[in-house]
Amino acid sequence: MALFSNDPDRNIRPEHVQDPSQSPALQAIQSPTEHGAGPPHQPSFASREAGAYLNQSSKVNGKLTFEAQARVDGQVEGEINAKDGLMIGESAVVTAQIKASSIIVAGTVKGEITAVQRIEIRPSAKVFGNVTTPKLIVHEGAMFEGHCAMPSEAVREDRKVTVFPKEERKMAQAAAQKQA
Repeated sequence: MALFSNDPDRNIRPEHVQDPSQSPALQAIQSPTEHGAGPPHQPSFASREAGAYLNQSSKVNGKLTFEAQARVDGQVEGEINAKDGLMIGESAVVTAQIKASSIIVAGTVKGEITAVQRIEIRPSAKVFGNVTTPKLIVHEGAMFEGHCAMPSEAVREDRKVTVFPKEERKMAQAAAQKQA
């Protein structure tokens, strides 16, 4: 059965989930701390509408960009960028560079993972690659091979680049040369 055809009346359209908390994708990614009992900075996948879901039969090769929360249970090769939270489900096999606000890994990931807020590696997860995040949670039973960088807020502030207008740059360079 094809998802698309030349006849618009025959195109299959997915059903809209009325209550986001009843979505199978969201129910599967919730943990006890994500039902409102955890700190406010942790992602609450149940409190927002589902953004995107790639099921077990999905196979993607390329660059994925999600503007809302997303869950991947299929196979992905390439790059994943998510503005909000990203869940890599137990059945997922991902070979990609991943960047998101918060990331939960329960499947297999090979590649670099970067999160602005936190990364959680669940017991069923196998992560092969480097992770960069200010907060890292690794559950007992999880496999993690790679390096971890956990920059603090102060370190990130020091790394900001200031660009001066052209005239100010010349004056700053001249001042630096006089001091040398």
